[in-house]
Amino acid sequence: MTTFKSKLLAGALAFGLTVSSFVIALPAAAAGNGPGNGNGGTPAVQPAPASLSAGEAAGLSFMREEEKLARDVYITLGAQWNLAEFSNIAASEQKHMDAIATLLTRYGLADPAAGNATGEFTNVELQELYDALVEMGSQSAAEALKVGALIEETDIEDLVDQMALVTHSDIKRVYTQLDSGSENHLRAFVKTFENTTGEVYQPQVLDQASYDAILSGGNGGPRGGGGGNAGGQQSGRGTGQRSSQGRSQMQGQGNGTCNH
Repeated sequence: MTTFKSKLLAGALAFGLTVSSFVIALPAAAAGNGPGNGNGGTPAVQPAPASLSAGEAAGLSFMREEEKLARDVYITLGAQWNLAEFSNIAASEQKHMDAIATLLTRYGLADPAAGNATGEFTNVELQELYDALVEMGSQSAAEALKVGALIEETDIEDLVDQMALVTHSDIKRVYTQLDSGSENHLRAFVKTFENTTGEVYQPQVLDQASYDAILSGGNGGPRGGGGGNAGGQQSGRGTGQRSSQGRSQMQGQGNGTCNH
């Protein structure tokens, strides 16, 4: 299954940026899809004391740092380019982090982000990825906005896959709301990029049909795989139905207002 890091970097290569190839390895049962502009509420969670599968537990731990990666990249690039989108969406990503942290506490799982400052990660590969994304986004304000959109595209794909794996309703509910938030974030980054540059943003991870549906839709549109957004009927999406950009494209080196 294509992973968070390989998808992000596949998109990065399409930007014509130079980054080293590396692949992240979530447990097979936990490899998941990962979350605008403005202030948002923390997705609600419900008590559910039943034990988790190994995949659900690994997925929650990974998602906690994945959300931190998005937040930290936006904080860093926002300070560099002084774009409101980054500070607004970083605040939303903090709420996403908090929702995952609540679940970690409920199920007695260690918090991999505990004690780590902005830009610091327990997962070594996420640390490398953070460094690479900040380097990419430091080239220009336009590239920074592309990085933001790339992260959100990947979060959407990751969350769809993860929702197909979880069986606990409280976890699925949080993932569904984070997915809706990421759609808002993607729309915000794309709108600002296109308004600023006069260029048309091209999706780097999502297939064109899914991207178009998100850009034209509202929160919680008809998407999802195996239990995504309510009533979701998705065309060409879901676990196993992904864009062709995957691990094979990562071999070698490349050139080069929200309610959630």
